[in-house]
Amino acid sequence: MNKSKHAYNVIRGRILDGTYSPGQRIILDQIAKEVGSSHIPVREAIRRLEADRLIEYKPNAGAVVLSIDEKVYKQTLELLAILEGYATALSVEHMTEEHINELVDINEEMKKVLTQYDLNTFSQLNKNFHFAIYSHCPNKLLISDIEKSWEKLDTVRTSGFAFFPMRAPDSVKEHDKMIELLKNHDSKASLEAYARQHKLNTLLAYENRK
Repeated sequence: MNKSKHAYNVIRGRILDGTYSPGQRIILDQIAKEVGSSHIPVREAIRRLEADRLIEYKPNAGAVVLSIDEKVYKQTLELLAILEGYATALSVEHMTEEHINELVDINEEMKKVLTQYDLNTFSQLNKNFHFAIYSHCPNKLLISDIEKSWEKLDTVRTSGFAFFPMRAPDSVKEHDKMIELLKNHDSKASLEAYARQHKLNTLLAYENRK
């Protein structure tokens, strides 16, 4: 792995896991020493993270972790609604009965942890559910964009946005319906529309959380 990519992975990982908080300055000297490089590979990594919308340059401060506000959160959900809807439609032709049974198992586990009010595990299982579908999507560029958008939402949650647990019961019910559509080999259009609305329902829950 080259030093620029190593620096990128180090900084990105710390942003996504909350080690670097929004507004925190990235010290180039420190990163360069950690990865055993000059400033040049670190600057290259910073430029990539700027393109990922995880870092921004501020006057007199340099590279700082981007503060993701409510507007960006909502826009990311809207983007995911479009991307995930299409990815679900593209995936259906490549899914077997075994693949669909995997979705059933994940959703049943989600119902179980919901009764235990284990929201962290619920959130991870929810991600597993959707990516178990997208793993069959032949458009890898589309999946890459979805992954980046999910990571941005993970950063938002790490940064202290309130989780809205009232959405969880409806979410698993909608998963049941999505599984039914996949089993019945419904049209791509109906699958895309349902998957899109599923994500938009999360946005509605966020807007109505107060």
